[in-house]
Amino acid sequence: MAVREELDAFVAKVNSNPVHIANEKDRVFQIELQESGVLQIVLKNGKLSVAEGTPNEPQVTIKTSDKNFSLLLKDDLNTTMAFMTGGLKIDGNIGLAMKLQEIVKKYQ
Repeated sequence: MAVREELDAFVAKVNSNPVHIANEKDRVFQIELQESGVLQIVLKNGKLSVAEGTPNEPQVTIKTSDKNFSLLLKDDLNTTMAFMTGGLKIDGNIGLAMKLQEIVKKYQ
């Protein structure tokens, strides 16, 4: 399955039961994938959506490979190791990158 399809499936899963994001602030997580390009995960009004490119101003940008992002969406990526070895780079608020990981964990 392509990363975009995996991300769309994750977003659908979250939106079908948004209890864990209902009280989150609106924010934009930008994902810069080495193979697939730029995607944005938009959290607005307690729902997630995906945008291609950069239509929104992100609060955090995560740069990684498609493979690593796929693993992150499955909560199978050792993010600390990936970050320390350069397989995962964060620009902006690192706390928000960790928040995205928390959301992923809650929906496994």
